[in-house]
Amino acid sequence: MPITIHELHRWDVTPTEAVALQRELAAQVITDQPLPLDAITLVGGVDVSVKDNVSRAAVVVLRYPELDVIEAVQASIPTPFPYIPGLLSFREGAVILDAMRRLQARPDVFMFDGQGIAHPRRIGIASHVGLFIDVPTVGCAKSRLSGHAGPLPPEKGAWVPLQDRGEIIGVELRTRDNVKPVYVSVGNRATLDTARELVLRCTTRYRLPEPTRAAHNSAGIPLAAEDDDGDGGQLPLF
Repeated sequence: MPITIHELHRWDVTPTEAVALQRELAAQVITDQPLPLDAITLVGGVDVSVKDNVSRAAVVVLRYPELDVIEAVQASIPTPFPYIPGLLSFREGAVILDAMRRLQARPDVFMFDGQGIAHPRRIGIASHVGLFIDVPTVGCAKSRLSGHAGPLPPEKGAWVPLQDRGEIIGVELRTRDNVKPVYVSVGNRATLDTARELVLRCTTRYRLPEPTRAAHNSAGIPLAAEDDDGDGGQLPLF
């Protein structure tokens, strides 16, 4: 069954309009609906690259819990928005939705290479697109955009809360022993505990969980050594 996309707003807006839209939409994000982890059968992965003023999205669908890819689609459009930190969903959202329209399978949840509510206005790409598709979404970013966390133990599965202005907005999560963490947050229609657990269940021998790693590969986006090192070698903790 195809993804139903709700056209909540135009993407060709000014930065001021974009901030106002984020503030309006952030109030609609659902963060207290647990993911049905044991009932999930399909997980989607989403990633975007922007080069030479062209935005390219890759969306993949993996069987769960086997984590083998059963579908991969891509889309590209002229980049519709300038690079402004905190407003990247306006560069990426439209092309992601274009790719999602091409899917034949319908994932139970999508995992994004990017932020959910771990964002200054609590609406990163996973939350923003999650509202458009009304399917549960999780953000799993390679770097921190907002908030701070305490010391993180070196073992796989270790995590600490990511906090901003007295609010827990995500977790810093170790997906392999002695490698850099990822930053997990609710996108939409999930809870932080189940989002974190899904990321761990989707992680095999690499730093990145398989859905976003497969989307990277489908889009032809180069992976950093620490993201694609599957030999068990230890890497610096920084």
